Amino acid sequence: MAIVLGPNQYGKAENRLVTVTRDGAVHTVRDFTVSTSLRGDLEDTHLTGDNAKVLATDTQKNTVYAFAKQAPVGEIEDFALRLGRHFVSTQEPISGARILIDEHSWQRIEGHDHAFVAGGDEKRTTAVTVEGSRAWVVSGLTDLVVLKSTGSEFHGYPRDPYTTLRETTDRILATSVTARWRYQGTGIDWATSFGEIRSIMLRTFAAKHSLSLQQTLYAMGEAVLRARPEVAEVRLSMPNKHHFEVDLSAFGLENHNEVFYAADRPYGLIEGSVLRDDAEDAGSAWLTLPAF
Repeated sequence: MAIVLGPNQYGKAENRLVTVTRDGAVHTVRDFTVSTSLRGDLEDTHLTGDNAKVLATDTQKNTVYAFAKQAPVGEIEDFALRLGRHFVSTQEPISGARILIDEHSWQRIEGHDHAFVAGGDEKRTTAVTVEGSRAWVVSGLTDLVVLKSTGSEFHGYPRDPYTTLRETTDRILATSVTARWRYQGTGIDWATSFGEIRSIMLRTFAAKHSLSLQQTLYAMGEAVLRARPEVAEVRLSMPNKHHFEVDLSAFGLENHNEVFYAADRPYGLIEGSVLRDDAEDAGSAWLTLPAF
């Protein structure tokens, strides 16, 4: 029996980076979490502890901060591409790099030039993979919490001795959307594309009369692909944030879909991919990323 080293990578995870741009008295704050991972000819460090080919993770961290100073971060996709291409082109043993960036929102407090309020848990994300001269960009968002108070049903499912859930033709539908989409082509306006994709998902969630969260998931992905030719594939993870109608009969009260208990767990977890049948090959775009 032979034992061999399998796929591996290493890097500096969750570097916290905040930049302040000063345009006179008006300031702009941007807040990021940047993770770097490198892969390549790294067998020696695993098998013998020889670190001659290992760019220290501390160096990777310092590179993130230096790059943020040397040029404006700009769109997170462009910043990730600059970092990934730098590591691959300057370190001979390194054949591939994966850069993950989450952007946390801050909004200027009305009437103030340099005071801000956090924009909530929602984050804009990108995952860039560089291999030689090739690069793949997977962007997205996390923790986009949405709810609609009607326009959702759930019925017609199998019933067995363990089924207690009641069918309904009118329920609250709520979820926290994690979405990733794989880009194809060149010359993409990252900011415009992100804004349009987010708007499409929100409009579709609101307008689609839902018979299941699965149906809503597919409709959201399909709407993005029909409207945005630069997107090859959309992957969505959507937990069902259950709202159960409270039984008030013990108090002599009728509850007509007005009072609910919001349960945080357990929850249904709906995940899936929607893609073009003629999409470019995914290559290494999803390598080491979660399935959804």
